[in-house]
Amino acid sequence: MTIDIDHIRADFPILADTINGKPLVYLDSANSSHKPQSVIDAMSTFMAHQYSPTNRSAYFLAAQATEMYEGARTKVAKFINARHAHEVVFTKNATESLNLVARAWGAANLSTGDAIVLTHMEHHANIVPWQMLAAEKGFTIRWVPLTADGLLDLSHIDQLLDGAKAFSFTSMSNVLGTINPVKELVSLAHRHGAIAIVDGCQSVPHMPTDVQDWDADFLAFSSHKMLGPTGI
Repeated sequence: MTIDIDHIRADFPILADTINGKPLVYLDSANSSHKPQSVIDAMSTFMAHQYSPTNRSAYFLAAQATEMYEGARTKVAKFINARHAHEVVFTKNATESLNLVARAWGAANLSTGDAIVLTHMEHHANIVPWQMLAAEKGFTIRWVPLTADGLLDLSHIDQLLDGAKAFSFTSMSNVLGTINPVKELVSLAHRHGAIAIVDGCQSVPHMPTDVQDWDADFLAFSSHKMLGPTGI
């Protein structure tokens, strides 16, 4: 299949700009992606003509905005093959989502003598909330190391998961690009009685995501890394 790069670039207004007289090239979408014109237009139209409170008012504009809001939730559920739209929770970003899991599930289920498992591949958003909670609750964090070529070293994974209550890991490294075997890791966690929490920020924009097939307990990802708006 031939890819028309010029046609794709034309979707993004910022790529018509130049820097030092040369076409702008943006290579930081793993951090945050730019928005195509269709997204900018949709956001502008909503703010100019359709904005209203959602899920708490009964007049026409509010009902219309609520229908659009819940319609977006349904589309996200379909995109990741969730069983029900109500399984999708909108937050500000994946960092808030992972903090929410730590502060809601973690605070209610972890205490002195417990353990969770993280990996040395994690973004700080999937490390710091657990470290802060561990300091408060007294549980232990166990770490999956990396191999010399940047893969997860799973040689002692059964020992690490033994007695652990949660295994929280990234599906794809934001630094190395390493793609982890999510389904296998989720299965290992469940086999040891632990829940599985997946940071999908890097993989969801680029690979098919089937949460029913993965069977993870929580999945976090951000719109702004996949051509969507910030704040969700």
